[in-house]
Amino acid sequence: MEPKKTKPKAKGETAREDRLKAALKANMARRKAQAKARMAAQNGDAAARKDKG
Repeated sequence: MEPKKTKPKAKGETAREDRLKAALKANMARRKAQAKARMAAQNGDAAARKDKG
């Protein structure tokens, strides 16, 4: 079975893919930072309650 031959991508299509890739990377970094902040806040709240109790 021969591998499928694909057409070379148009310049605009490649640029679009690059923009989408960059946007996805930024979005994932932002989500990761948000999750980290939430975990830190939850851990801080749990520690504060533990100290009071």
